[in-house]
Amino acid sequence: MAVALESSSVRKKIQPDEGVKVKPPRKRRWLRWAVSMMAVGYSLALAGSVYQRWHTRGLPTSVSKDKRLLPVSAVVGERTVPEEVTMAFRDFPAQGGSDRIPVVLIHGSPGSSNDLRLLAEQIKGPRRVIAPDLPGFGESSRQVPDYSFRAHAVYVWQLMDRLGIRRVHLVGFSMGGGVVLHMARLAPNRVASLTMLSAIGVQEMELLGDYHLNHAVHGIQLAGLWLVKIALPRFGEFNHSDMGLPYAHNFYDSDQRPLRSILQSYDGPMLILHGLHDPLVPIEAAVETKRLVPQSEIQILPGDHFMVFVDPRPLVPLLDDFLDRVEAGRVSTRTTAPPDRIALANQPMDTSHFPKPGYVTALVMLISLVAATFVSEDLACISAGLLVAEGHMSFLFATFACFIGIFIGDMLLFVAGRYIGRPAIKRAPLRWLVGSGSLEGASKWLGSNGAMAIVTARFVPGTRLPTYLAAGALRTSAKQFFVYFLIAAALWTPLVVGLSTGLAMPLMHSGFMPHRLLSGKLLLVLAGIFLLVRLLTKLATYRGRRELVRRWRRVFRWEFWPPYLFYPPVIAYVLYIGVKFRSWTLFTAANPGIPAGGFVGESKHQILEQMKNAGPWLPASTLLPSGEPARRLALAEDFMSEHKLAFPVVLKPDAGQRGSGVVIARSSEQLHEYLAQVSFPTILQEHVSGEEFGVFYYRYPGNDRGQVFSVTEKRMPVLFGDGKHTLEELVLADDRAACMSDFYLRKNSKRRQQVPAAGERVQLVEIGTHCRGAIFLDGGDTITPCLEDAIDGIAKGFDGFFFGRFDIRVPSRQDFVAGRNMKIIELNGVTSEATHIYDPKLGLFAAYRVLFKQWRLAFEIGDLNRVRGVCPTPALELLRRIREYRHLAQGHPE
Repeated sequence: MAVALESSSVRKKIQPDEGVKVKPPRKRRWLRWAVSMMAVGYSLALAGSVYQRWHTRGLPTSVSKDKRLLPVSAVVGERTVPEEVTMAFRDFPAQGGSDRIPVVLIHGSPGSSNDLRLLAEQIKGPRRVIAPDLPGFGESSRQVPDYSFRAHAVYVWQLMDRLGIRRVHLVGFSMGGGVVLHMARLAPNRVASLTMLSAIGVQEMELLGDYHLNHAVHGIQLAGLWLVKIALPRFGEFNHSDMGLPYAHNFYDSDQRPLRSILQSYDGPMLILHGLHDPLVPIEAAVETKRLVPQSEIQILPGDHFMVFVDPRPLVPLLDDFLDRVEAGRVSTRTTAPPDRIALANQPMDTSHFPKPGYVTALVMLISLVAATFVSEDLACISAGLLVAEGHMSFLFATFACFIGIFIGDMLLFVAGRYIGRPAIKRAPLRWLVGSGSLEGASKWLGSNGAMAIVTARFVPGTRLPTYLAAGALRTSAKQFFVYFLIAAALWTPLVVGLSTGLAMPLMHSGFMPHRLLSGKLLLVLAGIFLLVRLLTKLATYRGRRELVRRWRRVFRWEFWPPYLFYPPVIAYVLYIGVKFRSWTLFTAANPGIPAGGFVGESKHQILEQMKNAGPWLPASTLLPSGEPARRLALAEDFMSEHKLAFPVVLKPDAGQRGSGVVIARSSEQLHEYLAQVSFPTILQEHVSGEEFGVFYYRYPGNDRGQVFSVTEKRMPVLFGDGKHTLEELVLADDRAACMSDFYLRKNSKRRQQVPAAGERVQLVEIGTHCRGAIFLDGGDTITPCLEDAIDGIAKGFDGFFFGRFDIRVPSRQDFVAGRNMKIIELNGVTSEATHIYDPKLGLFAAYRVLFKQWRLAFEIGDLNRVRGVCPTPALELLRRIREYRHLAQGHPE
């Protein structure tokens, strides 16, 4: 079944190069107006919220009548700082003047002493009970420098000091378990006993079980809540809400990893009270705490994490009995614990069984995986498979979570294509991920393949994003897209998650992995499986296999190496000879007639103007200065009329390198489009047909004659159609063209899906630059006395030129060898190269020898000119010119 598309008139609206602005439909104009009004209203509401927050800042807040306030020093880590914070707390005095050891109740996060009020009222009697609001929570100071439970432990001990309390029983609820453990570590002699009430324990039982993964989750949570707080208009009491930031800070600032060692070293009495059905802190955490503390007692109750809120009465007898026995000396310590439990405590943790995630943990995992698919669907599914292999989630849960994220993300792409259309890819972030050429190709593929294209795109790397955007832009039936996309995602998601699980299972539990952190395991195995999955998906398609061939060949064919890989030896040699000649910028004196010797940013128009005295070797050209596009277009048309020039014409930046920004305009529309797109000074030049050569020339100052150092024969890559395969397939099939397939297909995006007729000649590029796809061959056999005489005469006609490369076009090779009918389309200075080095026959070391000699000549010529009074360009000036050129080059069109 083909996907239903609208009429050709609808498709015509989304063609990229119509040259006519189409007025958006009434529905789209209304939508834009509504969005604009909503944005204005939102901005006004947010501004009002910020003003109210500023106007009411510093106003006193009310404190409950049954709470007291005491100032303590602010804490960072375990160090106090001069700043003060206020701690609120409830203080239930002992009845009858009893001198029994007080009980301190530490609440969880988020929370306050209100959570433990019922428990405190049940305990009070012969014992004094103190329930503080930890800083950052409740009615204590909300803004503190450190929210960790390590810092909270210091805060509570400061409060005890202010109250004159020496020794306490500590009861830690939930996150408060981490606080009381750190209190015991800081002052073990002041702790009579510890009670872990639904309390956190070792790191392995929290969320994903790994500090680094959990820390990342908590960081995302903190950033999200902070963003909501500053971006959400809030009024009245709601304007002063912390939006959960203290809670997020608390978990982000805290580190559960030390809790294991604290538990292993604690030698006092401990009672563990835990609900069997606790969804937040799993019962396995309490069991592991019991194992690590051999003297501990454990009571598993039928409740859940919130039993202390709902009805704490079943807890009170257990707690009272334990505290009475502690004070009577009838409880175990580590030294008196049973030997079998001590031996068990010394054993490593059994990691083969992790707790099933509670609903909060499951929700966090679900949100994390859904969010991860927006970054990379492949990586998200592979990561989910690894977590399944490690036992942290079920296969069905992992697949469902990834499927939800994929469904939401890809439907958003479809909607973006439907309601925003092609303008969507011109804006971040889509313009970073897909080019207009890719969208054009996807549109044609979708139009000709329909439903199969939607399903196939899910499995073919690099086609998913443009195809789903194209489906929306082409007005594909939403119902049909939904059905076919659902089928594809339902097949692809369990396949990748299952494959990752199967591959990861033996790796995660191999002898190399067991003692590594989960984050370390995930990174190692994720990288391996990701590369394997990418390899398999590429091997599954012809295009993918040719892509692998391309990458392999680009590694071993140095002519395709990136500059940062090829040029370091050349740079090192230039620095060496710069020391030898006592000036690193001496080469800029090689061409006194060109600013900085032609190193960077020189005006090509000025160079051509200075060469006019050399004879009739130059094509007609003019400089179109910066200004209004209409004025520039009028100047261009006047120049073409004056010199009787017809299209095509060449357009290029006045300051450019390596073919950047060079375009051949074949119509008035293309000329107008180029001038409207760029604002920098532009050269308009007569287009010269024929063959192109690069001639590298040098002459020592004072010599009557120069030499041709190198000749490069430039050939434009050509393919021949067979009437069966598309241009894209022909490019991928060609051994050399495949090495630059990305560039060739981008430059020919409009015709990449066309099928050239048998024998049809298809030229891939028109610009004679190697990095822009031209083929460079060694033309040393073309160097003749006639050619050298012609080049030497041209060069000497340019006063102040001694070193550089002429780019020349001639009707035929015979004309070039004879030194006649040549047109010099460009002259480059000291940074030009003897480009015959890019001949595939020339080896890497031979290329370096040529470049080393070339730069030595530049320094030698510069040295001779320095003797004649020419000053090299200072290094700071060169850096300035580089910076200006790079800024200008950012606007060069492809």
